Amino acid sequence: MTTRPPLPTDDPSTTSGATPGTESTAPAGSSGLQAGLKNRHLSMIAIGGVIGAGLFVGSGSGIAAAGPGILISYGLVGVLVVLVMRMLGEMAAANPTSGSFSAYADRALGRWAGFTIGWLYWFFWVVVLAVEATAGAKILAGWIPAVPQWGWALIVMIVLTATNLVSVSSYGEFEFWFAGIKVVAIGAFIVIGALAIFGLLPGSDHPTTGFSNLTAHGGFLPNGPGAILTGVLMVVFSFMGSEIVTLAAGETADPQGAVTKATNSVIWRIAVFYLGSILIVVSLLRWDDPAILKDGSYVAALSSIGIPHAAQIMNAIVLTSVLSCLNSGLYTASRMAFSLGRRSDAPAAFGRTTGRGVPRSAILASVVFGFVAVAFNYLWPDTVFQFLLNSSGAIALFVWLVICFSQLRMRKIVQREAPEKLVVKMWLYPYLTWATIALITFVLGYMLTDTAEGGGREQVVLSTLVAVGVVAVALVRERLGRNRKHSTVTPS
Repeated sequence: MTTRPPLPTDDPSTTSGATPGTESTAPAGSSGLQAGLKNRHLSMIAIGGVIGAGLFVGSGSGIAAAGPGILISYGLVGVLVVLVMRMLGEMAAANPTSGSFSAYADRALGRWAGFTIGWLYWFFWVVVLAVEATAGAKILAGWIPAVPQWGWALIVMIVLTATNLVSVSSYGEFEFWFAGIKVVAIGAFIVIGALAIFGLLPGSDHPTTGFSNLTAHGGFLPNGPGAILTGVLMVVFSFMGSEIVTLAAGETADPQGAVTKATNSVIWRIAVFYLGSILIVVSLLRWDDPAILKDGSYVAALSSIGIPHAAQIMNAIVLTSVLSCLNSGLYTASRMAFSLGRRSDAPAAFGRTTGRGVPRSAILASVVFGFVAVAFNYLWPDTVFQFLLNSSGAIALFVWLVICFSQLRMRKIVQREAPEKLVVKMWLYPYLTWATIALITFVLGYMLTDTAEGGGREQVVLSTLVAVGVVAVALVRERLGRNRKHSTVTPS
């Protein structure tokens, strides 16, 4: 009878010398992460993690495609994220680790699964680094054109790399303030917008009050029910990032409590920040208002109620969101690389830390690829960089699928080995888990019907090809590892 390897952990009290397929951490200060994140850091990371720049920038396209029915699209994706986060929260509360779902997939589905999803997730975030660095550079270059756009991208990347290299607490502090600004901005937008909707905003000359814009211009679904699914494809990727809190929890003093709190609050966070703010936009504006696409949905909404300098205010908020995403993206990519290094699925240097508990090699490797991707964006934006974008486009959905399948298996393992650790439980297990798998599969299938250039079909096909390539590498490594193991056995 064989025994399974222990569940992965980042507990600094465990011994070093991780064996393949497991993750262990030496005493803090030598080769282990440190509990440098405070509860306020993690709370704000959890809140800010669901507010990406995509909400501010990309929502206009969704509104133009689905009309007020985009609320249903956001609601469907919100439910999907809540269910996935509940599953991830169950596993993370029982076994907090910097590798999060990659480490759980390693244990639940096999070494190949942890290797594959870990590297795909790392790839996703280093591409995001390039996208966000370029977006931030465009805003900064508009304000201070004396510095070229590539120069601003370089400055932003260097500053945030330095922040992450100092200590995990410096990352947490930066993210606390970045996320805090986003939260205050969204909260203020909802309050001001609601006052305008009900005719209570002093000095506002908004032409309509109430919620008539939801149905007055072609109905709630002016482009038909099918537009809801089109909207889903447009908004699903703006939710990516909510899982960061489960990676960061391993560097707090009370990982289990932090994960439990973050998981339990994800429902209201999505309801307020996504559904609440989008409801304000589609109530203040006609869904077919040209300003939604021209200026952006939030800028258009603020301008419609007479808020001066709305574009510049929103640019400042978007810049904050971009910096937050960059900061968290570098942190997330480096911690995933660290976890892969600890499990011997990446160079051993990735799994070592400085005296401050910082995985320096993992951070530098991640940022180097980010710098290269930024260069691709300026040198070959329509070829090489577009390939990187499309080949990472469906990885978010792949990650969610792996979380679902891992939870199906991990629940049984934890129930058998340590049932007292099930402080967070997935609702209606296993039925809701299977329903979530079906919904994600349906979304991926529907993406295949989107034949536009750079659209859903291209993203799914290219992301699948990349995933197949990584799986092939994983299986070859496993095969070579078994052969080496057998060759060292002395015949009796």
